[in-house]
Order: sequence, then structure tokens, then C-alpha cells
Amino acid sequence: MVKVPFLVPFLVPFTIIVATAVLKLSPVAGFALVPTPRGGHDQHQQQNTPRGKQTPQRRFASSSSLSVDATPGKDFGTASNTVEQLKQPDLNVNKLSTAQIKDLLVDLLPRMTGQDEEFRTVESYVNMLEDRYQAAQTLDFLNLAMQGEWQLLFSTNLASTPNPTKFRLRELIQIVECNHLEGVVTNRALWDLAQDTAESGDSVFDATGTFSVQCTYEINQGARMLLTLQDHVLQPARGSKIPTDVPALVGLLHQSMPKELFDPSEHAVDTTYLDGNLKIARYTGPRLEGVRDIFIRRGALEVDPAAATADKKKD
Repeated sequence: MVKVPFLVPFLVPFTIIVATAVLKLSPVAGFALVPTPRGGHDQHQQQNTPRGKQTPQRRFASSSSLSVDATPGKDFGTASNTVEQLKQPDLNVNKLSTAQIKDLLVDLLPRMTGQDEEFRTVESYVNMLEDRYQAAQTLDFLNLAMQGEWQLLFSTNLASTPNPTKFRLRELIQIVECNHLEGVVTNRALWDLAQDTAESGDSVFDATGTFSVQCTYEINQGARMLLTLQDHVLQPARGSKIPTDVPALVGLLHQSMPKELFDPSEHAVDTTYLDGNLKIARYTGPRLEGVRDIFIRRGALEVDPAAATADKKKD
């Protein structure tokens, strides 16, 4: 196993792990790394967002403020003044229990088709959960609830979609390892890449692997996690073909992943809702202020992004 350092245009650390050979790579300018597919321009292909510009974001009305109280669970302000009440004649969210709202949210997220009404409904559910959230009162309880593997269900920082016949993300997992007031957060994507074409003309996904964004964190104010980016690690799976154009693959990953998971440097994370199997995280910082991610504990719900994409195409 060989680790190969590679400096991507974001000026962040990057490592490629290959089984038998060292890949010779050269830096590229900018981050327009996604080439036009052979045979012409694909209508699904979109340009990557240049550094310094943000992808479309859905802003939630509620926000979390922190005091200097060092006790976890006593620092998040309530969201009662910022909860957006939607007109839902058939469903009064205020009368539902927290468990019912959570169930409705978890049921809706995997089935979303991108309609504005769906986003407004998610916003209503999230605001209500945050408003009712009673945070852990001790650091030990916070760490116990937070550590483990979490599967991403939803992000308000919308990512563009590369050509699904050439590239796909099958899973986005966040792994949290706690050690008192510090720890490690790893955002891991499972990717497939089609480099060959079958006789039928269909793409063959012959390269697969993981892409890990490794960060350390410190808690120095309440329960806010200050993130420090350590490395990006690209690792083909055993038996997989080695990608022939690694910079293009990194560009596809950058285009597909929520930016707060690809490069969370200079940002902190507030946990605005947390229980045994659901977590809502709010980012604060210069590029991604107010962005929220919704995670479910891995294994608590079967989520297949590839299948969801196929269902949308059928519709």
C-alpha cells in the first residue's frame, strides 16, 4: 500500500492510496476538472463551481447562537422566534409530538423529488425539532450520542449532478470519533466511475472506491466543534481498476459532494438536534453560514441514493 501526496487546487492536503503503483500527478489550474464526455457535450454535465463562489443553498429560517458557557447543552438559543409556520390545512405541525415530526422528516427525505413544497416542509420539520431540542447536559452524554457512523440524508447546500452514466455516489457517511474535548470527523464517500463502454454501448462502472475527508475537531465553547482539515484520501477498492484521470475524478467528487463535507476548513459545527439515530448539524463560517446537514445513524434506515436517482429518471 502506497500513499501518494497530491496538492489539489484548493491548497489542501490530498493523498491517493493505490495498491501496486505510485501515480504520477501534476497540479492543475483552477478546478474545472470535469472534461466534456467523448462523443459530445452531455446535457447533464455542469461546470464545477469556481473557488470563492457558492453552489445554490437553501437557507433555513432558524439559527443557533452560542454563549461562552462551557457546559454542553446550555449554549444553544431557542428558535421559537424564527420558526416558519407553513400553511398546511391537513397537518398542524405544532400539534404533533417530536417523535411524530421526526418520523415524518425521515420518511420524506429519501423520497424527495426536488419540489419547492418538499423543501418548505423539510424546513418546517427541522425548525420545529430544533425549537424543541433539549441538548445533552454533560460532555460525556454528548460524546456518547454523537460518536459513531452517520449516513447523510439531506443537505441545504445543494450540489450539482455530474453525468450519472459515468459517475455516481453510492453513499456519504460521517464517522465521528470522540475523545473528551477533541476528536476526529471523517466524511467518507463511496464512488463508482465508468471508464469503459460495453458492446451494447452502456457504460461499465469498472472503478470504485472511497474518498475520505479527514478532519480533527476541538470543542472550546459550549458544544461547538471547531474543524481543522487534515487530509483528503482517495482509495480505490481492492480489485478495482485504477482511475486513469485522477484530477477529473476529484472534480466529479467535488461537484457531487456538499461543499461542507468536501472542505469544511475555517468552519465550526453546531449540533442543533441529536438523539439516538438522528442528527442535525448547522455550519457557521465565512462560506457556509447557516448550511444544515441531516444525518441518520448508519443502519437505522436503508438509504440507496443510486436507487433514488433511478426512480426519478423513471418518473
